[in-house]
Amino acid sequence: MRHIIAILLQNEAGALSRVAGLFSTRGYNIESLSVAPTDDPTVSRLTLVTKGSDLVIQQIVNQLNKLVDVVHVLDMTRGEHLERELVLLKLRVAAGQTDTVRGQVVRSGGRVLDPAVEGFIVELTASEAEINDFVAALAQRAELLEVVRSGALGISRSARPLRARAVPAGA
Repeated sequence: MRHIIAILLQNEAGALSRVAGLFSTRGYNIESLSVAPTDDPTVSRLTLVTKGSDLVIQQIVNQLNKLVDVVHVLDMTRGEHLERELVLLKLRVAAGQTDTVRGQVVRSGGRVLDPAVEGFIVELTASEAEINDFVAALAQRAELLEVVRSGALGISRSARPLRARAVPAGA
């Protein structure tokens, strides 16, 4: 089963490497990975997608929680959440197909960023399934030159935000 795991980790050199190393040494695959700073400059949020049984995912979460740099771990797949992915596509569009492709992009909720015939660039932010369908549909109308995907980002629908726990002064 596919799981989206959110990890808050200390914003320090090597922290990401230690998380990735945990996966590689145990033979787990990371399907996508995104890391960015949070509103707290000392903490970054890492969102990764992996596949495994509930037991394997629980082992991963337990191992992650043992890492010194890890502040908090949440398997978002266990609760209600929203997920989105960004895709950028570069297409070669036949001159007579430009309006058709543009219409298909707009109907899908995407945007045309550059309408050049030899490098028609579009974007779409949607679920993984919607992006898969979008890419497949456009590949029938134009030549795919390049596909760039962000990987999944997710946020829990819970009213409690995923935040670093407050550390007492002097600790």
